[in-house]
Amino acid sequence: MLARIEGEELEQFLRGCGWAPLFVEGDDPELMHERMATVMESAIEDIQRIQANARNKQDPSRPRWPMIVLKSPKGWTGPKVVDGLQIEGTFRAHQVPMLVDPEHPDHVPLLESWMRSYKPEELFDQNGRLIPELADLAPKGDRRMGANPHANGGLLLHDLKMPDFHDHAVHVASPGAVEGHDTQVLGTFLRDVSKLNQGQRNFRIFGPDETLSNLLGAVFEVTNRQWDAREVKNDEFLAPRGQVLDSMLSEHQCEGWLEGYLLTGRHGLFNSYEAFIRIIDSMFSQHAKWLKVCLELPWRRKISSLNYLLASHVWQQDHNGFTHQDPGFLDHVINKKADIVRVYLPPDANCLLSVFDHCLRSRNYVNVVVAGKHALPQWLTMDAAVIHCTEGIGIWQWASNDQGGEPDVVMACCGDTPTLEILAAVSILREHLPELKIRVVNVVDLMKLQSSSEHPHGLSESDYDSLFTQDKHIIFGFHGYPWLVHRLTYRRTNRNLHVRGYKEEGTITTPFDMRVQNDLDRYHLVIDVIDRLPGLSTAGAYLKQKLQDKLIEHKHYIDKHGQDMPEIRNWKWDPHEKNAGKADGNAQGDPGSNSKAAESQIKRKAS
Repeated sequence: MLARIEGEELEQFLRGCGWAPLFVEGDDPELMHERMATVMESAIEDIQRIQANARNKQDPSRPRWPMIVLKSPKGWTGPKVVDGLQIEGTFRAHQVPMLVDPEHPDHVPLLESWMRSYKPEELFDQNGRLIPELADLAPKGDRRMGANPHANGGLLLHDLKMPDFHDHAVHVASPGAVEGHDTQVLGTFLRDVSKLNQGQRNFRIFGPDETLSNLLGAVFEVTNRQWDAREVKNDEFLAPRGQVLDSMLSEHQCEGWLEGYLLTGRHGLFNSYEAFIRIIDSMFSQHAKWLKVCLELPWRRKISSLNYLLASHVWQQDHNGFTHQDPGFLDHVINKKADIVRVYLPPDANCLLSVFDHCLRSRNYVNVVVAGKHALPQWLTMDAAVIHCTEGIGIWQWASNDQGGEPDVVMACCGDTPTLEILAAVSILREHLPELKIRVVNVVDLMKLQSSSEHPHGLSESDYDSLFTQDKHIIFGFHGYPWLVHRLTYRRTNRNLHVRGYKEEGTITTPFDMRVQNDLDRYHLVIDVIDRLPGLSTAGAYLKQKLQDKLIEHKHYIDKHGQDMPEIRNWKWDPHEKNAGKADGNAQGDPGSNSKAAESQIKRKAS
């Protein structure tokens, strides 16, 4: 496209983009080398002048940096014509310019003539080595591209100075007793990370204009958006120096910025609306592949992990609707090598704090964390959250009533919204079918579902069966597309797995109606239990009818009032239910045993 724009228009376009273009045009190699050297020297002088002005005069104004525009024939110095077709200067030069094989013997002289045009006898000795006078022109030591520390960023990496995430804990007197905005709580933790590392200048937050929208605005208490362009009235948090880059609505730009930042030995995270992280699928893939290969190179030092925070997620897009509902990035991520990818879906703010503290300390991973920004019940104390997140999966004893025997059904959940609906479904079953033995399993680390033979975080067969049993029905509420859980567990012994998740139904509607449309709501989950368990068809018939009536009542209510029914909006887990556990939510027992020393020991064993 740029090659077909007239010179004056092209210069205006590039200047409009903020550059000072310098042009090198022609087709004579000798003349072009001289022109390139002259323009290159001019560009370097301009760069040095701009840097000196900024550093010596403290001038923060945005400069117009030089850029070199090279206009030369496509396929330049290659074969000009092959089999009567023009090659140089045409689209054909971008393909295979000539085939050299037994079916095209006439092309061998053409290939030899092409190769000899570069005069190899003037470049190499008789043994094929580069002649000394040319070899001496190569940079020495760290000036060599491959030896430059910035090209092996792990050499420059310094650990982040980390605050104590316990200082940001939500006080949970009993499971579900309080509500909280998970990402807002995380925002205060990231604020302290930013503050502690301002001296090192090695931590940044990237996002496409969504830092405030994703409730991470607390970071602006200690830093600004980095900005050196024009300012207008009502701008907020703009300064020539800042640790937040979020002033361009471009996921591609944010991904590129962050990857470059990590590759040169720094730390950061990318926060995005969950649906629109899909824009950088291919960029994530290339970074993951690069990390995979680097693990095979002993001289490559590890770099800080690529951390994604996916907020404004699929289950609460009340005013954005169907366009903003897509949890498919998780499906894309798990296709990459198990040595590289980690996926976390913390159920509440304390779990999110524990997970993100771990992610920011990790190396050579891609960490994907999904968290909500809307107010939801908080389930675990910080001590219990640390243990739960370190294990990655576990039975919530305080929500279960199968102690001392086999469960009749396993109710599993992964993600903040599925956790809410599974627990609400359990409360309905407890009230109406009190003899039913229920086990509640919560998953934070998605890769725990995969076999340990496939992923280093995966559960062994015996550990998986211990949690989910070998034959009981599992009703699984999942944040994303249901078939992802089936993919991860297809080799497991227990085939009685029934996953409820997002199935591409959505619109601008209430939070609970989103769940109803995708059969992830508490009423559908209870009906699923009744339909699956032998012997409940009679005992559960009246309850099933009542819940089907509730679904109709729900539809009429939201159509009339534009919000969910009071019994949905005001629902809370009852800690005084029969067999309900203590407030700590700790499956291991007494929360008093969770000292900081014990916690450190637990975290060390987690990868």
